[in-house]
Amino acid sequence: MDETRRDRDAEGRARNARPRDGLGRPLPYGAAGVDRQPEGVIRTPEETLREAQRLLDAGMPFHAHEVFEDAWKSGPVAERELWRGLAQLAVGLTHAARGNTTGGARLLRRGAAALAGFGTTRPHGIGVDGLIGWAEELAGRVEAEKACGADAARVRPVDAAGEAPCLRPRGR
Repeated sequence: MDETRRDRDAEGRARNARPRDGLGRPLPYGAAGVDRQPEGVIRTPEETLREAQRLLDAGMPFHAHEVFEDAWKSGPVAERELWRGLAQLAVGLTHAARGNTTGGARLLRRGAAALAGFGTTRPHGIGVDGLIGWAEELAGRVEAEKACGADAARVRPVDAAGEAPCLRPRGR
């Protein structure tokens, strides 16, 4: 592959074909990476939640974000804020796992705010209130670590798999 030219898809749109790790970070061309999520896949809400939970549990929140993004872009208008909020939570976890405490906390809180309007409805069995609490708690923890004087080189990234939220309470 000619690394000086931009990767393009069949329609000529820019697409980065570099392999990526489990947190979505680009790796050098030719390196073994994690399979990327195909874009534009239309899934049922059940399929979306099942695939996103699998990816979150595997410590791959960046990839779960892509699954939520497909639902956000293809789902009913009334649910777009729900899927966008879930995508933001996944990206917030991604940033926190990469050691970006500021971006991680900001996106976790933004995602929690987007979900706030769905708290009493439990769409598709999603434990919205629990996710909001999880996001606020994690955002507070990553900010507190930075506030304790840790410089950027010493901030401990969170364990993406260990911190993975449960989208729906077990047994649903």
